[in-house]
Amino acid sequence: MSFEKNNSPKATWNHTTIRKTFSIYSLTSLLFIAILAGGCTTEDSAEKWVGSWVTAPQLVEPHNMPPEPGLTNNTIRQIVRVSIGGDELRMKFSNKFSTRPVTMKSVQIAVSEGGSTIDPETTKILKFNNEDEITMNAGEAVVSDPIEFALRPRMDLAITIHFGETSPDVTGHPGSRTTSYILSGNHLSDPSFEEAIKTDHWYVINNIEVKAPENAGAIAILGNSITDGRGSGTNKQNRWPDILSERLLKNPETAQVAVLNQGIGGNCVLSQCLGPAAIDRFERDVISQSGVKWLIILEGINDLGQTPDSAAAAKVAENLIAAYDQMIERAHENGILVYGATILPFDKSFYHEDYRQPARNTVNDWIRNSGRFDAVIDFDKTMRNPEDTLTIKSDLHDGDFLHPNEEGYVKMGESIDLELFR
Repeated sequence: MSFEKNNSPKATWNHTTIRKTFSIYSLTSLLFIAILAGGCTTEDSAEKWVGSWVTAPQLVEPHNMPPEPGLTNNTIRQIVRVSIGGDELRMKFSNKFSTRPVTMKSVQIAVSEGGSTIDPETTKILKFNNEDEITMNAGEAVVSDPIEFALRPRMDLAITIHFGETSPDVTGHPGSRTTSYILSGNHLSDPSFEEAIKTDHWYVINNIEVKAPENAGAIAILGNSITDGRGSGTNKQNRWPDILSERLLKNPETAQVAVLNQGIGGNCVLSQCLGPAAIDRFERDVISQSGVKWLIILEGINDLGQTPDSAAAAKVAENLIAAYDQMIERAHENGILVYGATILPFDKSFYHEDYRQPARNTVNDWIRNSGRFDAVIDFDKTMRNPEDTLTIKSDLHDGDFLHPNEEGYVKMGESIDLELFR
């Protein structure tokens, strides 16, 4: 069993008291309430905005920049796979890390039919303050007007942007594991980008929110490359958060639970490695996301993996615990349950040093036993070799003894108890 509930008062209250509260109502009382309501509930009281898809924005590194012909005055079609569905959506676009404005002349969404091909019958133009064109200033983000769209759970959605002027430095998400398509000029409504330049990165797109029932909620997952999906299959959408999302949607009791993957490859908790430090992006990527009810934290391996000696490793372990504690406190202030995921083994990987192992043990022991987390997801136990517990099982890593392979991500996603999200 890879999941353990903590017995802390906070965890007990969150998981059992709410159920007891609801159980005091008799069937007669519920019927009486329904009669009084008379079917007059408003849309605002019956529905709310919940994130269905997200990717964490960062400054795109030089080797991951858009290939020629680039974005300026050209068109890019990007594919994403959402989690929960809905009949109304809005999108956020980010220019957070760019130093110059970016103009989107028009943005179109449509159902993806695979590759760069869309279903033309499903196309909709997104508007911004009722205008097609929007300019994002440097350091800013914009949200589209809400639009009716039949978004099905786990649908592949094509987002096609015709740009005007763009910034020489780009805000995006390099680790998309999903192919995007670039054409010169305006090809917004082309059903397929036959001669497109392909690149496995996302640019500018940030999140998709849907109008969902009041009982819906989202899981924000704060992580590094193991959450971002290094080692998963390109265009297969089989990162461990994807596996978790598919399981949640198939289960009637969790079918309205969205999954928001906030992993950044190479990310650290305490300092800026690749992308902003987790502690710095916490408000943006967790607290500010719509409808978040749960948080999974799987971070810290990159912090430990860059320590030069045992004293530094011990200090990083101490600081990681303090950072986790701070994030837990902030999440709890916002009514979010926090689940701690143990750091995976990294013996025999490029991060292996004997002095780093005690530091990982310190952090994992605290995650398991401190009682600060509302529950523990023990990926270390799930993934380790039972005959050599400091290494990942040989058939579950991508050849580097650090990143899971496709089978490993399935193992991780399937190890999580869905009872955590009821």
